[in-house]
Parts: sequence; C-alpha cells; structure tokens
Amino acid sequence: MVERKAFYLFFPNPLQAQSAVLTMVQSIEELARFCDALSNPVRVKILKLLCEKEWYVYELAKTLGISRQLLYLHLKKLEKAGLVESELRLEPDDPRAKKYYRAKPFKLVIDNDVVKRLEG
Repeated sequence: MVERKAFYLFFPNPLQAQSAVLTMVQSIEELARFCDALSNPVRVKILKLLCEKEWYVYELAKTLGISRQLLYLHLKKLEKAGLVESELRLEPDDPRAKKYYRAKPFKLVIDNDVVKRLEG
C-alpha cells in the first residue's frame, strides 16, 4: 500500500486562519505561480513577517537587511500570486504617501487529487 502525503502550509496567525477563504487552484499556471512565489527563502520570510502584522516598505526592508528595490521585486511576485496586498496611505504629519503591505489569508493544500484536477 502506497502512503499518500499531502503538503500543507500554514502561517501562525489564528485570526487569518479563521477568515481564510479556501479557493482551489484551477490551472497548472496558477499552481506554478503560487509555488514560484514561495520558492525563495527571502519571500517566505517576507510572507512570515507580513502574517504577523502589516509593514511599511521602508521598515520591512530595514528589518530584512535588503534594499527597497529588491524588496519591491519580491513583494511584486508575492502580490501576483495573491499572497499579499498593499495599501497606499497619507499620514497627517507626513506629506508623502506610504505603501503598507499585509498578508492575505490563505491555506495551501496540495495532494494527488488536487494535481489531477488541474486544467492545462
């Protein structure tokens, strides 16, 4: 008998887990984009930090020890995969707009049945 294993990925914010909407990946391209976004350890670390709280780009880059330009490249890939979202804010004491990022609630389950149902 062959043991079937499923791949589960959870992030430690219980509030997000309660409000997560389970959406099925419908195509091979969607699954590849999602997995590609998580294939880099820096992006996984970014996602972990964004699951804990929302971050202003400058503070997040400083915490990670990377340039804002590099951070924006990673965030763009995470945003394209639907894992994070951003919001532009004007603060009363600062005339510049600041971009804040946060993780979107998600749950990833990949098993043989999911892969069989993919289109493409």
